[in-house]
Amino acid sequence: MSVRLLFLFLFLGTLYHLDAQQQPMYTQYMFNGLAINPAYAGSHESISATALARIQWVGIEGAPRTQTFSIHSPIPDRNIGLGAFFAHDELGVTDQSTLYLSYAYMMQTGKGTLSMGIQGGFQSTNINYAELGVNDNKLQASASEIAPNFGAGLFYSSSRFYVGASIPVLLNKELDGINNSDIKTSQIRHLFLTAGYVMDLSPVLKLKPSGLIKSVSGAPIEMDINANLIINDRVWLGASYRSFDSISLLFDLQINPQLRFGYSYDYTTTDLGQANSGSHEFMLNYRFVFSKSKIVTPRYF
Repeated sequence: MSVRLLFLFLFLGTLYHLDAQQQPMYTQYMFNGLAINPAYAGSHESISATALARIQWVGIEGAPRTQTFSIHSPIPDRNIGLGAFFAHDELGVTDQSTLYLSYAYMMQTGKGTLSMGIQGGFQSTNINYAELGVNDNKLQASASEIAPNFGAGLFYSSSRFYVGASIPVLLNKELDGINNSDIKTSQIRHLFLTAGYVMDLSPVLKLKPSGLIKSVSGAPIEMDINANLIINDRVWLGASYRSFDSISLLFDLQINPQLRFGYSYDYTTTDLGQANSGSHEFMLNYRFVFSKSKIVTPRYF
């Protein structure tokens, strides 16, 4: 059954009520921190750029497709990090683009750094109701709106441990340019909690467990539990479980001190898994180093 058909059933309901979907999910969230927490800006010691593409539920027409790009950097000799995040998300008849600029203030606390971040930007939402194929005058056109919003977060990290809390979208907003008396579309506030730790198993092996909790009003709390085996600080092999959704396999390769490649495959554990052949996610991270004397230390998150 296609996602477009699922949308059709929603619109044929007596209340014609549609809330915005949860924020796009990422299996490799631990390497795409700016997507969920503005306080992550500047957490690397150099300019860091990450591109990610997610193809979800392969084989289902209208299934989610997400592309993101983020870049962030600490400001030299200042306790400040700056960042920018762009995302494009497609689901069924909806098309969303998001752009946020981030600011983080960092304080040294013992062996780690506590960062407080804010972000501001906008989300452009387009819905092509005509693609639903419903014989209803209210659903025969497209609608769009650009809505501003902002978010905030906290992020603490040391060389081997991190914990974060964030609300990327603080304002609950109905999109007036899209809504009419029967169809309601909204931006909904989400809470993200993250944590991870790296432990030594041997001189060449490390184990990194991590987790992500996602909470939004009107939906069950969702949890990602992940573990990665790190071989010689170059090869990462991991597995992940997402409640109510999927299990995943992850592979990451530190090609050189500046370039990193990641891939993950999700197998859907719900009944929807019978209708698709899984989800794929690709990630590239590049850390810019302009001085030959500068040493790029391994990053575990």
